[in-house]
Amino acid sequence: MLIPAYSPPWWLRNGLALTLYTALWQSRRWQTTIAEPQPPYQSHVFTGADGVPIYGWIAKPELAHATIIGTYGITGSLDNQWFLQILGRQAFAAGFAVVLFDWRGHGQTAALSPTLTSDGLYEGTDFIQIAAQAKQMGCPAPLWFTGYSLGGQLALWGVKAAAELDSASLNLSASEIGGAAVICPNLESQRSLTYLLRHPLGRYLERAIAKELKKLAWQINAYHPGSLDPEAIERANHIIEFDHELVIGRLGFPDVEAYYQATSPLYILPHLNRPTLILYAADDPMFIPTLADELKAICAENPCLELILTPHGGHVSHFSSPQSQQQAGDPDPWWAWHRILNWFQEQAP
Repeated sequence: MLIPAYSPPWWLRNGLALTLYTALWQSRRWQTTIAEPQPPYQSHVFTGADGVPIYGWIAKPELAHATIIGTYGITGSLDNQWFLQILGRQAFAAGFAVVLFDWRGHGQTAALSPTLTSDGLYEGTDFIQIAAQAKQMGCPAPLWFTGYSLGGQLALWGVKAAAELDSASLNLSASEIGGAAVICPNLESQRSLTYLLRHPLGRYLERAIAKELKKLAWQINAYHPGSLDPEAIERANHIIEFDHELVIGRLGFPDVEAYYQATSPLYILPHLNRPTLILYAADDPMFIPTLADELKAICAENPCLELILTPHGGHVSHFSSPQSQQQAGDPDPWWAWHRILNWFQEQAP
């Protein structure tokens, strides 16, 4: 795959600055940057692993040639995750059926069920279950998985689950799962969280995320009174504390270290056997920088993995300069999603 070079605006060549600019400024004006309209989504409640209801949106163009199934990062909902909505608009316009969903503990899925997150252990199977039900609703194969940040982690677990799916019970074969393409996925939780907490500015990012997780927990408790311990929610002021207080006990882990070891996709990448694209920025401020070299080494050893590693890009941004946009031939500045869609199209039989 020929990858056009990426460059941000000259004044955003710092990963943290680009990340904050995209999150705080472009989040308010993103609709002015793209021409494609919102697809005609229909709401649907899918059934995930262990019968957990998963709320989603589905849109099918008249002559869809493939299907993209995606979700977002560590916090948010379908209603406010504008970066995922950009993908939906671009993908539908390019002839893909689109399925977007609120993953466990988020948005309308949280209103339907008090089941908390598992960082991929069950969400990988959720991807497979959603794919099987989308196929029954007329969404064509190949079915591709995508996501960004923690949602990228979940999509990678979906690829792992594809190798283990029960074709007979789901009426879905592994060959119908195309694979995945992800943007800035969380790859190793323990080291990256330690890095954030030790970084002078990273600790503020971590606290902001933890604050949103706490809101999420209170919301689940309001939807489902008694499902969570209010005192445990009060104690959860960091991401690690959230997982320690509310998540690991339900999943049977003795501590967060064991949980992060079990769920971090860095350790499953060597074993993935479906085409998988990872788009990553070396200056991503959310993750420990040494992961970029580890990722390169792993991708070099597994022919199913393809890596696009850019020197700049920040975390879930890759907002391109006018020159970069022109060189790539992109109709808008959302460089990463165009590379994802191009890659999906190139994988077609």
